[in-house]
Amino acid sequence: MTAPFALWTYLAATPLLWLTVTVLAWIAADALAQASGRHPLVNPLLLTVAGVAALLLATGTPYGTYFAGAQFVHFLLGPATVAIAVPLFRNWPLVVRHALPMLAALLAGGLTAIASALAVAASLGVPHDVLVALAPKSVTAGIAMGISEGLGGAPALTAVLVIATGLIGAVMVTPLMNALGIRDYAARGFAVGLASHGIGTARAFTVDPVAGTFAGIAMGLNALLSAVLVPLIVRWVL
Repeated sequence: MTAPFALWTYLAATPLLWLTVTVLAWIAADALAQASGRHPLVNPLLLTVAGVAALLLATGTPYGTYFAGAQFVHFLLGPATVAIAVPLFRNWPLVVRHALPMLAALLAGGLTAIASALAVAASLGVPHDVLVALAPKSVTAGIAMGISEGLGGAPALTAVLVIATGLIGAVMVTPLMNALGIRDYAARGFAVGLASHGIGTARAFTVDPVAGTFAGIAMGLNALLSAVLVPLIVRWVL
């Protein structure tokens, strides 16, 4: 009876284990998503997070131990973000044609994402440090955590809120856009990239390359805009 536990103790201390678990969980989740016809509710990232989290809880594995093995996936976030430049280059004429509408949507969407979250949370009596952590929820994780920390918020809480925002946006975007009758993939992609950063962008690429391109543009531009707006709005409102 002790042999399996001894084996697990040995494997759990091996960094390669958690990298392998993460990759296998993603492959299984993506296969399920593909089998469902890429249904919005069957989001592979959501399934992967839930599966790995359940395994960590079941085995009593600290997050630090997990991250020591899975951090290579975290490292790949940088190259994956840079790779968005490829479809951007391929669709450059289309991007130039939509420059003015994109700038207007960026300003309106960026302000709304910050102000609406702060207004709703403040009206519910959410503590100050949580409000600060919530403000950059629509910005990609690395930048959002830096903004939150600089304003005295909790970066770890910001990371959780960013992931939650991205997952909600990725699940809602297709049925919401269909219900609103928005068929332009450039507009659909820009909206989800602005509101739901990288997770929404990944969803957009599975739907249409043009949607993914504009989602990536929105994600990058909103990160720059929010780095300026969030400190100003937080100090003014709070």
